[in-house]
Amino acid sequence: MKKITKKKMWVFALGQFGWAILGGIITNWLVYFYAPEQETINLGHKLYLTQGAVVFGVFTIVGLVTMGSRIFDAFTDPLIATVSDKSRHRLGRRIPFLRYAAFPFALVTVLVFVLPTDGISMLNNVWFTVMLLLFYLFMTMYCTPFNALIPELGKTQDDKINISTYISITFILGTALAYSSPFIWDMLIGSGIERMTAIRITFGMLAFIALLLMWVPAFFIKESDYTDTTPSNTDTFKSLTKTFKNKSFQTFVASDIFYWIALTLFQTGLPFFVTTLLGLEETMVTMYFLVMTVTSFLFYMPVNALAKKIGKKKLVVVGFSAFALVFAFSMFIGLYGFSVVAQGYIMAIAAAIPMAILGILPQAIVADIAQADALTTGENRGGMFYAARTFSFKLGQAVSMLIFTSLATIGAGSGLGYRVALGFAVLFTLIGALILTRYNEKKVLEILEVK
Repeated sequence: MKKITKKKMWVFALGQFGWAILGGIITNWLVYFYAPEQETINLGHKLYLTQGAVVFGVFTIVGLVTMGSRIFDAFTDPLIATVSDKSRHRLGRRIPFLRYAAFPFALVTVLVFVLPTDGISMLNNVWFTVMLLLFYLFMTMYCTPFNALIPELGKTQDDKINISTYISITFILGTALAYSSPFIWDMLIGSGIERMTAIRITFGMLAFIALLLMWVPAFFIKESDYTDTTPSNTDTFKSLTKTFKNKSFQTFVASDIFYWIALTLFQTGLPFFVTTLLGLEETMVTMYFLVMTVTSFLFYMPVNALAKKIGKKKLVVVGFSAFALVFAFSMFIGLYGFSVVAQGYIMAIAAAIPMAILGILPQAIVADIAQADALTTGENRGGMFYAARTFSFKLGQAVSMLIFTSLATIGAGSGLGYRVALGFAVLFTLIGALILTRYNEKKVLEILEVK
């Protein structure tokens, strides 16, 4: 087998750049598009779905459909992982999925925002549900095999940390590009294009860029050069059961669930925090995220070096704690006695360090656990480990979306619901940090014979 070069690591990471754009569009703009505040409606934004807490008087259509889609997504992860692990395709177990899932993944991302009727209707509710389910299906078909390549391409600790660093960089770049959407659609609106059409054109342009990026590793990495493509023979249920029986993985994934609940509350709410709590224009969402991104990059190499020196677990716990402080500060933005613009910059810059840590290291921890399990059991189920992780955190994201969209209705127009959501984010982050302290990193590394 060949040793992967840094050039090939970057080729691989470009795939993450692509799917991060698509994921960023949905994560950052879905609720903003379909459940806008009055200020956004005043700009000419239209309503397409039934509004308000209309399900049992508590849940919104957007929240319930999003939660259901994420649960569906979570359950497809182990199924796709098994198909990938068992694949006998001539191109390998992972690359064929990257080639064939990329186009429908990009297309459906745009179709989520293209409705059959121009106004609120039951048909739109149904269309939205179906397209979102398809989005998460194709996302799983691309991302689960993609993630399974991480421990297969990176055989050494240094390689795994480097790969995790590179894909974290491209992930944050892709997310930043998705966050830049208001700048693009504002230019289109300025040229005379109607607001909703401008938004859809923006998402279409970004989806095309994402497609090209996702195809880069699919066509420029030869899987058999770097990894054993021998298929697994374990069925889905048995493979998933074996994966969750791993004690180290149990601890990690329990912590990870709480982290993703908290992070999703923050990411989903960011456009609302800026426009409602700070009272700023929507283009400032992009500005703050770009500042957060650039600042975060400054910490990538230090995090990479520190992880190799003191271990991943300690840094991840630090990252959890730092995010809890950021969320706590954000609860009261707009109420401090100084510039609201400055408050936004403080929030963005303070989030940079935990973003760097938690963007890089969790993937590398899963790679450690998967590789140690393969050495212990003699069975390589790398795809299932990443699928099991995404299965768990997507359930967390589903819960988070339901929590956020429900809390957002509290004190409508006042922003009280957003502050309550940030309070929950603080709590969940601290719980995640506490659980992770029980992860026995030393035992895992001993199995990998890392001194």
